[in-house]
Parts: sequence; structure tokens; C-alpha cells
Amino acid sequence: MRLDQNHIAVTVSGRDKGKLDASDVMVVDLENHPVATSARPSAETALHTQIYRRFADVGAVLHTHSRAQSVASRLFADAGVVRFEGWELQKAISGYQTHESVLDLPVFANTQDMHTLVDQIDAWLDAGKPLNGYLIDGHGIYAWGVDMAQARRHLEAFEFLLNCELDLRRLSP
Repeated sequence: MRLDQNHIAVTVSGRDKGKLDASDVMVVDLENHPVATSARPSAETALHTQIYRRFADVGAVLHTHSRAQSVASRLFADAGVVRFEGWELQKAISGYQTHESVLDLPVFANTQDMHTLVDQIDAWLDAGKPLNGYLIDGHGIYAWGVDMAQARRHLEAFEFLLNCELDLRRLSP
């Protein structure tokens, strides 16, 4: 979560994300450097700070690893994108006012090299493509918003849409 123009709160590396308390959260600057602590930030902090640097209005970035996200990321990895069309819930994503739109959720190849992932995401943005969230192949999703409530709404909407797309694949002959 963004704390101010130059600092964010992230989880400490290796902590159980299902049982966080104040001691599991630390402050880093937008260049991924810890502030006033010897704790190590999450290995994926660079993916969070990238979004805060690129979008000054973003106040919260969420990253989760649900089964639907992981399966969909594998299923759509070759296409490089999950394309949502005609779903009413697309309107839950900021900037989308109608189901008569196309919402692309990119799928980036997984790597332990965060610089490579940051470069892939920067290339997507530098190409002028809208970015409201993304999947990492075999991993999970990143979604964000101007505040925690909007980030959570985006995350839940993507989760719902991914489950719908997966259901269609399962039910299609």
C-alpha cells in the first residue's frame, strides 16, 4: 500500500500471507530499498514498486495465487493474454463502462529474475496497451487501484471473470 509519494508498505520476505500482523509489514522506497529496518522485503517487491512508479494515482497493489488464476495463467500463456468480452462484470474494472468492450489481462512468462518481468511489463505499457492487472504464468495475479477497496474490487472481478472463462472451457464440447 502506498504510504506517501516515495514509500510503500510491503510484506517481509517469507511471512505467512494468511496470518499477517504489523510485524510482517515493512516500508520500502520506490527503488525497493528497505527503510529503517534490516528486514528483507518480499522477492516480488519490484513488481509492486513498478506499478506505483508508473501510476501516481495507485494507492494499493494486491498479489494473490488462487487456483483459478494459476490454471488460467497456464491455459492462456501461449496466447499471452486472457481476453474478456461481453461479461457484465467487466464494468467492475475502472475505465470500463459497458460489457460491450474488450478487456485484456496479459499473461507474462514466469521467471525468478524480477528485472526481466519488470521489462516485459514496461514493454506492454510502453506499447500504449491498457493495463489493469496481469497474470504471471503458473503463478498468480497482480491487480491494483487508487485505494485498497478499489484494488480488492479489481482483484475480485478478475477472479470472477477468470472462473467464468475456465467454466466455459470445461463446459464446451
